[in-house]
Amino acid sequence: MNTVKRLHHTRYRVDDLERTVKFYRDVLGLVETRRHKSPRGSELVFMKAPESEELIELCYFPSSGPVQVQADLTHLAFEVDSLEAFGKHIAACGVAFSDGPHLRPDGGGFAFVDAPEGYEIELIQRPQQLLA
Repeated sequence: MNTVKRLHHTRYRVDDLERTVKFYRDVLGLVETRRHKSPRGSELVFMKAPESEELIELCYFPSSGPVQVQADLTHLAFEVDSLEAFGKHIAACGVAFSDGPHLRPDGGGFAFVDAPEGYEIELIQRPQQLLA
């Protein structure tokens, strides 16, 4: 077949690689899968959510200038069991929701938190009937 098979990774360029890796690891709970330098000289760290196959590639390439994230340009979305519990976790990490949480009567909802460069991270709580 001559079409793509699956999503492998998404790249986000960052200004401070170690600060961003710490955020994705400690705040979001992602796991670092590998790290290397590209032939172009970019420093790359690949991370993934524990129950996902797709990777997030964090790229540090200072010669391209500082990262300027435009409002509402892109975001990553992750599922959480409980927005309330996640909110307590991020508060303990010194982070707050940038928007929400917005809960619906069915128990589903969403909230946002900002990664260090300003990339939005959406957190999604599935409706209760879908969890049963």
